[in-house]
Amino acid sequence: MSSAAVAVASNESKTATIQALIDREIDDLLASLPEPETLSAGERRGILARYTAVLEGNFIYWMTGAYLSAGSDEARAKIMDNLREEVRDCHPGMLRRFTIAAGAIPTGDDAQDVYRNLMNVRLFIGRLSPVPIVVTMAFFEGFIQRFMPYLADLARRQGSGEMEYTDVHGVCDITHTEELFRALDAEMALAPPLRAEEMFEGVRLLRTLIQNIVVAN
Repeated sequence: MSSAAVAVASNESKTATIQALIDREIDDLLASLPEPETLSAGERRGILARYTAVLEGNFIYWMTGAYLSAGSDEARAKIMDNLREEVRDCHPGMLRRFTIAAGAIPTGDDAQDVYRNLMNVRLFIGRLSPVPIVVTMAFFEGFIQRFMPYLADLARRQGSGEMEYTDVHGVCDITHTEELFRALDAEMALAPPLRAEEMFEGVRLLRTLIQNIVVAN
């Protein structure tokens, strides 16, 4: 086997290990969610509103940070496909319609509830560290596609029938997650080895933010 082939195999092995760790993080996070039927209408509204306060104005910023930080053409191409879809299909508008229909438009208090943890994620993205950012976005896309049924359940219990956002993201984010792990392969081929704390710093920050979305601080 050539040295190049060995390097590729090594990167793929590392990526598979990272993906397995991320899958476990997602499993743990989903298992920690409160059952929708145990929540009051106000608690359901709060989760939907805080989710919107975070995602509507920040996801494209986060993914743009991933694009700016990427050093490989392959990673940039895959991230650009994700960004193009977000902008072309107006996903922030899709989310806003979903939130309006559920009676959960974010207030200033909702935004303030997530402000500190959201800023931590923004500052992490702003460091433009390619591998940790791609790992973080792969975690987030993987979480989102599995979180959509929960989010839709909350909205239905609020009397909403507007499910385009959750329907679309429950499907498209499967592909987005797969593509981000391919981007990670490409970026890891260019980057020096990282300690686990560096590799998963963004995952830790984003998990804290998601937990803050579910339970206001």
